[in-house]
Amino acid sequence: MSNQKTITQSQSISGVGLHTGHKVTLTFKPAAPNSGVIYKRIDLEGQPEIPALATYVKGTDRGTMLEKDGIQIFTTEHVLAAVWGLEIDNLIIELDAPENPIMDGSSIRFVEVLEACQIQEQDAPKNYLEIKEPITFTQEEGGVEILALPADTYEVITLVDYETKVLGSQHAKLSTISDFKNEFAKARTFSFLHELEQLLDYGLIKGGDLNNAIVYVDKEPSEETMGKLRHAFKKENVSVKPNGILDNLDLHFPNEAARHKLLDVVGDLALVGRPIKGRIIATRPGHKANTSFAKVLLNYAKQADAASKIPTYDPTVPPVMDVNQIMGMLPHRYPFLLVDKIIELSEQAVVGVKNVTMNETFFIGHFPGAPVMPGVLQIEAMAQVGGILALSTVPDPENYLTFFLKIDKVRFKQKVIPGDTLVFKLELLQPIRRGIVLMEGKAYVGNKLVVEAELMAQITKDK
Repeated sequence: MSNQKTITQSQSISGVGLHTGHKVTLTFKPAAPNSGVIYKRIDLEGQPEIPALATYVKGTDRGTMLEKDGIQIFTTEHVLAAVWGLEIDNLIIELDAPENPIMDGSSIRFVEVLEACQIQEQDAPKNYLEIKEPITFTQEEGGVEILALPADTYEVITLVDYETKVLGSQHAKLSTISDFKNEFAKARTFSFLHELEQLLDYGLIKGGDLNNAIVYVDKEPSEETMGKLRHAFKKENVSVKPNGILDNLDLHFPNEAARHKLLDVVGDLALVGRPIKGRIIATRPGHKANTSFAKVLLNYAKQADAASKIPTYDPTVPPVMDVNQIMGMLPHRYPFLLVDKIIELSEQAVVGVKNVTMNETFFIGHFPGAPVMPGVLQIEAMAQVGGILALSTVPDPENYLTFFLKIDKVRFKQKVIPGDTLVFKLELLQPIRRGIVLMEGKAYVGNKLVVEAELMAQITKDK
């Protein structure tokens, strides 16, 4: 496992926003482990913060925009691509304007500044999102398809085809994230001439010039169009080069468009908030699709986190306590002993097992034609497992008893029937004080949650 990373010192970079034209200074600052990447608007009262997460994506028109409580950050993708391309997990990004600086339309300047800040490891492991199964996303508009497949590292493949002769079909592949700086960070944003005209007509790209965007000429430009370009870019002459792009700019790579689309994918998927182990294949990607897919992955990550907290039971592994040891600690006996094994026990948590069979005495009178374990007995079984945790804190547990004080937030999710194996996990919600124990309990059958509750009990000496 690799450790998380941040920077050792602050560093700033200044420029203008591509669409707003606002002058802006961006400052990178270190952040503590498990903080994630956080934007901060230092030009506003209270210096509000926005976590760089897909949850806060509110716009994708010509760039990715984050918004929280009415505060906005525009054009985040190139900065976040640099951050993630250097495998930085925790960072504060301060802005004194609403839009990130466009610089040359790529990520290279942000990479250079971050490297000058000196990247260092932190004393905390990286929290990877591991793709365990294929995840697909399609967007009819634009014919977009994005696929995530299991892999041991982070790989990205992009394929672009806008059905234009000037650009044609291109693809790019990032085989390892360590290649990002040299192979992709210099790839600049691009636009087609007809799109550029629309942006100019709408008063956008106020901070653009011919040095921060590749313009592919997909139609014969009129003199009126060339006049607009000369005025917008403040140049006396603007012409079309033989390779079909506007002049004053040379391509860094023959497939620079595909490489920049890959850069955008890396930057937008950084909004998952954790490094990915998986192969991403994106066909005709764009910010709308990228960020929608980031939300899919964010939800997948939440589900994976929840699944990782579900205790697993392997009957071939010797238990921490068998039923005889349990009876040595608990006063319960047949037919009211409702825990068979303790498979995990620590100062903060306990995991116990109850095998439900048709031989349970309560099935004689409780739905005998359609046997279902009574919910109150599921809670009792949970409490007995919790009692093991509580009594393990005293030196002579056989001389103590535990009594309920309160049961709260009980929710039954699934019925429990003969043949089920209930696995209970209880965790302390606060330290035990004066014999008062407050625990959160969950019970599972396989990976399905069947019941949950908060239990309060008191440990008392058995006189």
